[in-house]
Amino acid sequence: MSPKRDYYEVLGIERGADGNSVKKAYRKLALANHPDRNPGDAEAEERFKEASEAYEVLSDPEKRQLYDTYGHEGLRNTGFQGFSGVNDIFSAFGDIFEDFFGMGGFGRSQAQHNGPRPGRDLRYDLELSLEESAIGKETELKVGREINCESCNGTGQRGGAEPPICSTCGGQGQVVRSQGFFRMATTCPNCGGQGRAVTDPCPDCGGRGRKMDEKQLSVKVPPGIDHGQRLRMRGEGEGGYKGGPPGDLYVVVHIPQHDTFERHNNDLFRQHQVSMVQAALGQTVMVDSLVDGPVEMDLPEGVQNGDVVKIKGMGLPNLKNGKKGDMHVQVLVSTPKRLSKSQRELLEQFQAEGDSGASLTPEGGLEQHKKSTLSMLKEALWD
Repeated sequence: MSPKRDYYEVLGIERGADGNSVKKAYRKLALANHPDRNPGDAEAEERFKEASEAYEVLSDPEKRQLYDTYGHEGLRNTGFQGFSGVNDIFSAFGDIFEDFFGMGGFGRSQAQHNGPRPGRDLRYDLELSLEESAIGKETELKVGREINCESCNGTGQRGGAEPPICSTCGGQGQVVRSQGFFRMATTCPNCGGQGRAVTDPCPDCGGRGRKMDEKQLSVKVPPGIDHGQRLRMRGEGEGGYKGGPPGDLYVVVHIPQHDTFERHNNDLFRQHQVSMVQAALGQTVMVDSLVDGPVEMDLPEGVQNGDVVKIKGMGLPNLKNGKKGDMHVQVLVSTPKRLSKSQRELLEQFQAEGDSGASLTPEGGLEQHKKSTLSMLKEALWD
């Protein structure tokens, strides 16, 4: 399989192009390469699919930002599968052809337009804290969606009867107008392209055949989910049309920046302040983890300001296998701002011994004396 081309290259636009430029470039390519205009041309169909996938990403601000930052791999991590077929493109971009080309129903037969159609997919933005993403969460969502009116079974006619054939278009759903040598078909203004016009509107939906419904759903967010990832709830989108299946609901997770921790994949990063004595001697100190409370961190003797100490298994779980990442702690060594007289004397003594050289205390005696002095300094600073 050949690698995917850059979406901006596919549409022939610059990276800073605005939404109108994206749409203009796409409609040009879509019209030229649409399968209905190029029957049997496999290359044109592939160009159409490629352009449609590029438009789906670059016309969506969130997908575009992910793509600009992480490329195709960033989109795959959110569950984006790319272009899935010619029939699906009209549910996402159907207005492109009618709004810009004046071709209502371009590429779709009247039978497709009036027959069973799936409902639209819906999106719900769910905000989680970093702690909630680490342990998972079960929460309730209230989702408003459009469904078929139960009183008329989606027909719009009182009692659920089938509306009569539209007198304006004769059931075609389109009105053809001739201008010289040209014939132009537009959506019927009386029936809206349905081919049938409601004459006795249903009182519950006003003849629309659809009404708004609010449903409460329970969603389980798995431990380890990351910002921008989404959960798919099949059949929880808008209701289908004329017996078509319902759409899906996509729950998109948003995790605000944490005050203490920063996440990279399944690892956590934070800073922790220690005293210069703890850094010099090497101590076991307690560090707050994300969800497990304080944990022990062993400082190596002589750890420097800015060094990073890794605590294994204190990160976030992997979505696939549950294995936890690590917590990386950057050590910040603090220096006391005020010293007592005895503390200052000890520091001056320590400095003098360090500067005097090994010749003053042969056979390792100086190093042993330094440790003794440092221990006294530790007791003095902590008192």
